Amino acid sequence: MAIFNSVISWYFKKRSSQLDYMQSHAAELQENTRKRLLKMAVDTEFGQRYGFENSNTIFSFRDNIPISNYESLYPYIERMLRGEQNLLWGGDIKWFAKSSGTTNDKSKFIPVSFESLELCHFRAGKDVLTSYCSRFEDTDIFSGKGLVLGGSHQINNVNQDIFFGDLSAVLLENMPFLGEILRAPKNEIALLSNWEEKLERIIATTVNENITSITGVPTWTLVLMERILEKTGAKSIAEVWPNLELYIHGGVGFVPYKERFLALAGKPINFLETYNASEGFFGIQDLSTPDELLLMPDYDIYYEFMPIGEYGKEHPQLLSLDEVSLNQVYALVISTNSGLWRYIVGDTVRFTSLKPFRIKITGRTRLFINAFGEELMIENAEQAIKAACDASHCCVKEYTAAPKYFSENHDAGHEWLIEFEEEPENFRLFSKVLDDTLKQNNSDYEAKRFGDLAMKPPIIHKMPKGTFHNWLDKKGKLGGQHKVPRLSNDRKILEDILGL
Repeated sequence: MAIFNSVISWYFKKRSSQLDYMQSHAAELQENTRKRLLKMAVDTEFGQRYGFENSNTIFSFRDNIPISNYESLYPYIERMLRGEQNLLWGGDIKWFAKSSGTTNDKSKFIPVSFESLELCHFRAGKDVLTSYCSRFEDTDIFSGKGLVLGGSHQINNVNQDIFFGDLSAVLLENMPFLGEILRAPKNEIALLSNWEEKLERIIATTVNENITSITGVPTWTLVLMERILEKTGAKSIAEVWPNLELYIHGGVGFVPYKERFLALAGKPINFLETYNASEGFFGIQDLSTPDELLLMPDYDIYYEFMPIGEYGKEHPQLLSLDEVSLNQVYALVISTNSGLWRYIVGDTVRFTSLKPFRIKITGRTRLFINAFGEELMIENAEQAIKAACDASHCCVKEYTAAPKYFSENHDAGHEWLIEFEEEPENFRLFSKVLDDTLKQNNSDYEAKRFGDLAMKPPIIHKMPKGTFHNWLDKKGKLGGQHKVPRLSNDRKILEDILGL
């Protein structure tokens, strides 16, 4: 295996020059991508309707093609689910990534073309390993297997030729040969829809494997690790998988989970964050700095950036990559080789570097609390949770927060539901540090909290262990990429959880 590890490591290190070229020619590659996407879809129903043949300049592109979201594209997607082709994209689309819908209960079916699999997701998978091998040249990651903790898939009942599932399941079902031999478990287990059965079978088939890396959403990876320790009697994961060296994560902020992850691992390991969504693969961590990700400009995705102050306007201003500024918050808008045109992803980002282009995910266009003008973003919440945990020596497992509106019986403020892995030594200190950190990092929140006038201190409920697991189970969202929404601008999710 040492020779195999050396050969595969050399292959990925060799790709590093391609990553360097990609970053140094990002604006040029983006413009080429925009023109190529238009050419591929010029004869589609959508392309004909919005004049793709007359949209070659950036100005005509912006004038002719409307900004879209899932709801506006759904009439096309609904027909595609029934098997119609050439509607949004020129190639055949037989796969759809089913999104869990982190901001509402409605599932989304995001089209995934063959071109998207090859030129975006699988190319990105290679670049993730290239980035890692470039940073850790003595890696032994290829001496064993990578455990991929994915979702499940099922056949669309409308048309037997059309398939859908969690994005991770779609990728596993179409995985190239090299990916197949480097990962565990086998598809018959990885694609099980029953999460409890999947966990049991993953454990049974991998505890004796040489697992060197894990890829998955933090919540469910921790559940797996805890279950392994219960089953094996081991004191740490290092006793089960002594060669584990890398955890690849994305989808939710990792800060609240890191301390617990290291405690269960029982040894230092490396972490690598990715920005991978059902709509496409956008970013890869290339530095030791957490949360800063290289924006990948050559994955057949054309990026536009909407200043957050423009969000919600009838005719918002959008910027191309060469027009963005540092430290401004933008809503991410994409056009892809699966037929998403000027599509608002729902995430907000800010640039921490322009040479190369690095971004930090700051939150969601809908995943925020702005009931009183406080503009609380997920980035603020995660920083506050970490500071409160550090100060009171505890570990948060899950949380969600929502506004508490002023009424005859209640003052206005925020209400938090927090499930602790390890409870705070001093709960009052935890609450105070969380509130103080939010004030320090968010001037709007600080202004609304001044003198306890507009907003009172946050109300924090310690929830019994298993609360959020039971809520996800009730919603049929156990496992895979499903996760608890952290912030909501209404009380629907919070009240639903309290109702348990």
